Amino acid sequence: MSLTHDEIVALPKVLLHDHLDGGLRPQTLIELAAQIGHELPSTDPTELARIFAENANSGDLVKYLEAFAHTTAVMQSADNLRRVAREAVVDLAADGVIYVELRYAPEQHVAGGLSLQEVVEAVQAGIEEGVAEAAEAGHGIRAAALLDAMRHLDRSLEIAQLAVANRERCCVGFDIAGPEFGFPPKNHAEAFAYLREQHLPVTIHAGEADGAQSVSDALVQGARRLGHGVRIWEDIEDFDSDEPNLGVIAQHALDQQIPLECCPTSNVQTAAATSIADHPMHTLRDLGFAVTINTDNRLVSGVSMSGEFGVLVEAGWTKEDLLEATLSAAWGAFLPYQERGDLAETILEAYGIEL
Repeated sequence: MSLTHDEIVALPKVLLHDHLDGGLRPQTLIELAAQIGHELPSTDPTELARIFAENANSGDLVKYLEAFAHTTAVMQSADNLRRVAREAVVDLAADGVIYVELRYAPEQHVAGGLSLQEVVEAVQAGIEEGVAEAAEAGHGIRAAALLDAMRHLDRSLEIAQLAVANRERCCVGFDIAGPEFGFPPKNHAEAFAYLREQHLPVTIHAGEADGAQSVSDALVQGARRLGHGVRIWEDIEDFDSDEPNLGVIAQHALDQQIPLECCPTSNVQTAAATSIADHPMHTLRDLGFAVTINTDNRLVSGVSMSGEFGVLVEAGWTKEDLLEATLSAAWGAFLPYQERGDLAETILEAYGIEL
């Protein structure tokens, strides 16, 4: 039996991979751009969202990335960062998300004179305001921050230290983002060694714009999750056959149940998958991998969590499949064990499963 839109929205969701600078409200982007005199492709919210979505679907990476030049331009002050973070939490809560790790790169928000620490504090203030506002609207959500370092730059150790310094208040983990191909995780080995010593969880973008070797390097550097990770299928011979043969990398990820932070629509837009119907995440799910469902960039890709659930349902996913992916995300969250258990219990209860 297919799920209706309202039924999908009502399902509890756990979002592990959502970029703060990729998820602004169109109207907010327009207002903030006007304040600083930044020119946008359109000042009509609907038209602006359409332009970004068309660029994302164009197959042209340069066009896809144009949106981030606009979003980061307006995210250079504490007030603007706080507003963007607050609205992100409110919007996600209204969409049924009960736990989210919002990721962002502090080094991309210092052009206006903020320090890295001031960026973290501004975003966290917005997150806390968003949680409170969502609660007033009857939507319970827990939100945390996950700090990115840009993998093509050289501040990863500094950002890793920033994440550790703020772990008690807000930062639950660390990631490297940016161009994957040509910038392997091992380039940031010093930062990852430091994070292992500090026992701060790490997720790494890998298996999106590069293949299985990128995934391998991420795992060697200590990744507990894989950002996207879909191209791990390249380490599986006869992937679409009845008897696939897993390579060492894929077998390790399966055995250790390393969560794959799949982003269905975004993966198609960036050519990590050819289509939703033929997305590798379907077969990876069937093979037992810890597949999770994520948005990546809500504004830029024109998606929501409910929308991503919806396209998977259209591709044949059942309510039980959605539950399995949501539980994988809950157990993959960078939370203490007991709190992950509580999150899983909340999800099961919402699905009508008695413990």
